[in-house]
Amino acid sequence: MRKLNLLVIAGLFAAMGCKEKAKTSDKFNPNAPVSVDIAVMEFQKVDKQIEVNGSVMANDFVELHPETSGRVTFLQVPEGKLIKAGTVIAKLNDADLQAQLEKIKVQLELANINEQRNKQLLNVKGINQSDYDVSLQQVKSLKADQAYTQSLIDKTILKAPFTGQIGLRQVSVGAYINTTTTIATIQKLDQLKIDFTLPEIYAAYVKIGKKINIETIGGAGAKMDATVSAIEPQIIASSRNIKVRASFKGQVLPGAYAKVYLGENTMKPTIMVPSNVIIPDSKAKQIVVVKNGIAKFVNVETGYRTQTAVEITKGLNIGDSVIVAGMLFVKEGSKLKIGKSLSNLDITK
Repeated sequence: MRKLNLLVIAGLFAAMGCKEKAKTSDKFNPNAPVSVDIAVMEFQKVDKQIEVNGSVMANDFVELHPETSGRVTFLQVPEGKLIKAGTVIAKLNDADLQAQLEKIKVQLELANINEQRNKQLLNVKGINQSDYDVSLQQVKSLKADQAYTQSLIDKTILKAPFTGQIGLRQVSVGAYINTTTTIATIQKLDQLKIDFTLPEIYAAYVKIGKKINIETIGGAGAKMDATVSAIEPQIIASSRNIKVRASFKGQVLPGAYAKVYLGENTMKPTIMVPSNVIIPDSKAKQIVVVKNGIAKFVNVETGYRTQTAVEITKGLNIGDSVIVAGMLFVKEGSKLKIGKSLSNLDITK
């Protein structure tokens, strides 16, 4: 009797387990439609703005080096001050060159007298032409020596190449320096320039004469206007970037880091989608669209980006329905149950 009761109880538990399993099976249906929210694609005009990094430079910058070696006998470096073009900054010892120049001047004076005397003799047939030519050649040779020696003396004098602000002094009077020694720097700060690079995909954002905005760290958030003055006529092969130069005026120290803000010349109609709807893949980027209630994965190409949205340049058309919520459970060919239907204009603002 006891064995019979145990068999009955075991049968009841087995029946309950089968019933529970049946209920669980009824709840999970792989063919059931997936509930999703969609956005219908429409054209929208976007003021495309990109931000890149740049570096401020002086319009003219020179490291001041002597053209010859020697001991410094005169030095005038008003650190941090504005000096005019042609101002003598440094002078090297030229005593030996000055002595050589005086010697040449004496020889040239005697050669000129000899040439004038021979010329008079030639006029009265007192000497032949070849004798006069030798004296004339002597004069020309000494004049060339004089010019050469004077050029060596000029190289011992260092002058400001342009009007600008001179930097810190690096040498002292009495120091022996050579052509690699930097005496100071000078830069022209009344006009500044900024160099920056941007990906070649944004080449349409820059052209000669276009106005752009720049902002420096020390500018307290104030933006300055700059004008694109030059574009490197070659793309940098290693980075596929374009190098651009712009000019501006402002109280900014050369070498400062700056942000450059660029925008397209005109606002063109485009399709924007939320950035989270793009599925990255090793070969392509994909978006899930709805076609007759069925999920379809399509390859797309992207362009301009904002903090929340991405421009679709290829792969989507106006009127396409893109899944914006519930993508996690969607596969190719899944049946869909549409919940909310929005516009991309509302979710990409």
